Amino acid sequence: MTIDWQKEVEARKEDLLEDLKNLLRVNSERDDSKVTPDAPFGPGPRDALKHMLAYGERDGFKVKNVDNYAGHIDLGEGDETLGIFGHMDVVPAGDGWDTDPYEPVIKDGKIFARGSSDDKGPSMAAYYAMKIIKELDLKLSKKVRFVVGSDEESGWGDMAYYFEHEEEPDFGFSPDAEFPIINGEKGNVSLALRFKGDNAGDYVLKSFVSGLRENMVPGTATAALQVPSADTAIAMEEAFYQFIEANPVSGTIEADNTYVKIELVGKGAHGASPQSGINAGSFLALFLDNYEFLGSAKQFIHVAAAYVHEDFYGEKLGVAYEDEKMGKLTMNAGLFAFEENGTEEANFINMNFRFPKGVTVDGLQSDIEQTVGQEGATVTRGARVMEPHYVPMDDPLVATLLQVYEDHTGEKGYEQIIGGGTYGRLLKRGVAYGAMFPGYTDTMHQANEFMSLDDLFRATAIYADAIYRLAK
Repeated sequence: MTIDWQKEVEARKEDLLEDLKNLLRVNSERDDSKVTPDAPFGPGPRDALKHMLAYGERDGFKVKNVDNYAGHIDLGEGDETLGIFGHMDVVPAGDGWDTDPYEPVIKDGKIFARGSSDDKGPSMAAYYAMKIIKELDLKLSKKVRFVVGSDEESGWGDMAYYFEHEEEPDFGFSPDAEFPIINGEKGNVSLALRFKGDNAGDYVLKSFVSGLRENMVPGTATAALQVPSADTAIAMEEAFYQFIEANPVSGTIEADNTYVKIELVGKGAHGASPQSGINAGSFLALFLDNYEFLGSAKQFIHVAAAYVHEDFYGEKLGVAYEDEKMGKLTMNAGLFAFEENGTEEANFINMNFRFPKGVTVDGLQSDIEQTVGQEGATVTRGARVMEPHYVPMDDPLVATLLQVYEDHTGEKGYEQIIGGGTYGRLLKRGVAYGAMFPGYTDTMHQANEFMSLDDLFRATAIYADAIYRLAK
């Protein structure tokens, strides 16, 4: 039986697009200030999860909501289960958008909105792939389970809860990365450099704030200062504008006698590729490191400038490492915070590491303590640690998915290992598969996020074919 998958997608593309638009209108940023027993990650992720599951109910699938943490949409029956893992939560929209991030706009063959490429667009492609198989009444020998998450961008608390209550699929993929395939992912851990909140001397750091999430390159940074005199403030203004002229940043500085407020603008990016962004927090620290702050304020500024600024691969921190297959360790300084007279809990630089095989978290923490301990920083570890993950090329799952990709694109498939973390790593035989094609423009975690409509529809056809081959 030969099925023209692209033709089947073409017949449903208007419905797919309308469903995606409505899903993108749901602001599903995590909001811990609004957590309730009914909304474990805030109302946004809950509402988006319920919205997606409602599509499954509408279309006649078996659907289950697991206490608003996660849910699933089932197709077929069998002794084995193929799992497909998508997520409805998104990172904060942040600044710099040309349009409302939660009112999708189609322009130049692209759909713009937060979540369009990460991960509502790809999830909708995978869902419509299942919908096509169901509507064609194709016979399957395995169950297909689309697992819908709501906390992928934060702590993965959704999946921890889900797997306490539901069985783990036998194998599967996540539509949350790139084609041809992602069959390896680096480890992931966050370490925080912590500082006391004291100042000493004539320069006083009142506050310093930069970053939205540990897995995002900070696009903006602000600082409030007290300087020795009005003349000092004027001189600082002149120096600041010289600084932004000489560096790939912009910003403003305002002085009211001896009180100075600075806002610096860089460029956000996904924390898995920190070198593709311009870290506003570290650039602001680099500027302030020219002034005679003392005490913990000086330590905070100097460590950020001397050890963290543009240390994408951990050389300055003394943790650089490269594995032949998995590549280099990377570091993203995603969050900066300092409050005058604040505690070490409030004053920190959060660094997110993506590390290859050969690196241990204990060794990582120990080496950083040796490097920055003399600068007055203490190092603490985040609760979540993900070890490196890899599924071999000869695994039937990988081989089948690559063959489907080759058949649809005419391009040779190949393995890839990334620093990003996807739900594909939840399963021992789990990978990430699309929905972005080689050469795509990466706007995940950035302003003006988009997904190409051609890529969206092409990915849907690939997913339908792949699911059918894996489960028929």
